[in-house]
Amino acid sequence: MPDIQPFLKELLSAPGLSGYEAPAAKIIAEKWRPLVHKLSRSRLGSLHGLRRGTAAEPRPSLLVAAHMDAIGLMVTGIAEGGFLRLTAIGGVDARVLPGQPVTVHGLEDLPGVVVQPPARLLPPEIGNNPVPLEHLLVDVGLLPRKVNELIRVGDPISFAQPPLELTGETLAGHTVDNRASVAALTVCLEELQNRPHAWDVWVVATVQEETGLIGAYSSSYQLRPQIAIVVDTSWAKGPGANDWNTFPLGKGPTIMWGPNIHPALHKAFKELAEQLEIPHAVEITPLHTGTDAFATQVTAEGIPSIALGIPIRYMHTPVEVVAVKDIQRAGRLIAEFIAGLQPDFMDKVTWDN
Repeated sequence: MPDIQPFLKELLSAPGLSGYEAPAAKIIAEKWRPLVHKLSRSRLGSLHGLRRGTAAEPRPSLLVAAHMDAIGLMVTGIAEGGFLRLTAIGGVDARVLPGQPVTVHGLEDLPGVVVQPPARLLPPEIGNNPVPLEHLLVDVGLLPRKVNELIRVGDPISFAQPPLELTGETLAGHTVDNRASVAALTVCLEELQNRPHAWDVWVVATVQEETGLIGAYSSSYQLRPQIAIVVDTSWAKGPGANDWNTFPLGKGPTIMWGPNIHPALHKAFKELAEQLEIPHAVEITPLHTGTDAFATQVTAEGIPSIALGIPIRYMHTPVEVVAVKDIQRAGRLIAEFIAGLQPDFMDKVTWDN
């Protein structure tokens, strides 16, 4: 199986916040271009790659999607002394921010660090509790005059620490959610290079998932696939996270089950994973999955959808941890499903749970 880690590390080193995905999209496009027959961008910036199938036209098509956008920060003001005030883009855990290196994307990219004022300068009600985001600052090391020349309110701020290889074939870094799933789609594409498949396959790196599933709505409406497969991250077991709703790191992807998931697709993926002896777990999602699968499911007349999860630790922090083998297993499972799809598959699909 191809080594996906160099590509993933490159992705984890790139910015690409919700609404500002261009740096990540450029890296993904370069990787996908030789793996697909056609590559394009949607009007909102999602990346669409098409691999044509072998069945007679008109061929059915499926969409395999993972969001490429990341959480981060935005400048809301410039305080006395040239320090930057902040707000969040997406769901950011402010408890882990102090001391984090960042890049401020102003008129030029500027390195910075998240800092917090001394306790005596904070509201007394904060006490010894974590400092809320509205009281944190970014220091870029410049004099106030220069800060005002180079940085504007509304400029995005991305996390800047490089990815770190841990032991046990694991990797830590910012934006593992959801660049790990983009890497899984890439594994799938590489597996399909020598595998004929009847259906047309759209691989899509969506934009603005973290701020409203926006790219998934627009791309699935534009492409109108008969099936949608969404890959996102899920919660791995770790400190304080060992209940039924978490999954072992390095023990394979999750196959989600709930009202956003089409029963026929869940059954097909579960049976295929068991047949191939790919380690996996069933992830119960009794409400909204929190993934692009909700958007694909309710687009237009409704698209039968399924979501797979790649377990990660410390989600929505700059130190998310993933097992590389879980990425590879998710990609292989999707490729095997695609290679086995018959042109008449949809004729047999009913909502029967």
